Amino acid sequence: MQPTIFVGTLAFFFLVGGLFVFVNLLVGWLFRPSLPNPEKEEIYECGEPTIGSSYFQFDLRFYVVALLFLVFDVEVAFFFPWANVYGTAVQMMSDVPLQENPDVGTVQPDGAVAHLYERLSAPVPAAVPLAEAETLQQEIQSTGSELAGLAMVDLLVFFAVLLVGFFYLWKRGDLDWVRAAASQRRLAPARRTPVALREREPPLTTVSS
Repeated sequence: MQPTIFVGTLAFFFLVGGLFVFVNLLVGWLFRPSLPNPEKEEIYECGEPTIGSSYFQFDLRFYVVALLFLVFDVEVAFFFPWANVYGTAVQMMSDVPLQENPDVGTVQPDGAVAHLYERLSAPVPAAVPLAEAETLQQEIQSTGSELAGLAMVDLLVFFAVLLVGFFYLWKRGDLDWVRAAASQRRLAPARRTPVALREREPPLTTVSS
């Protein structure tokens, strides 16, 4: 595509998009009813009356927990390629159909099997004589078994790495919503112990000579 055509197409796209939004807003402003009401002008907050001011500082733990959720959520999405390879390999392990060519006396993988190879970006086995049909089928099934095992091992290794990272964050307390309060509760008994011991100690008496 030439640069001028690309720029023109892009400009046309933004022009149509902007006009579409502007026209819809204009039509709504002209035809929608205007019925002001004090209840309509209140801030909507989950159907409950608002309490306090909306201008307050969020706890920093909210951003940390949200960031950790996004990180692990995105990493879990990487399971899909392994699942796709594993499912394709399991299909190859079944009784795969072969296509016979009686005119030339050869047999080759069926179109469905060839599609499985294409999904795995692997070369499709070439046609072999009819006498070697069983050998070809065993070769396809063996390839599927190897790919399924490899995909499962890789998936488990990746999942183990995710679990190690998750337990490391859990051990550090990064998943605690109020980390400071939790640490204070853990330190509270140690701080109260000396005071309790001092209360149980007998008062000191002075002996005059």
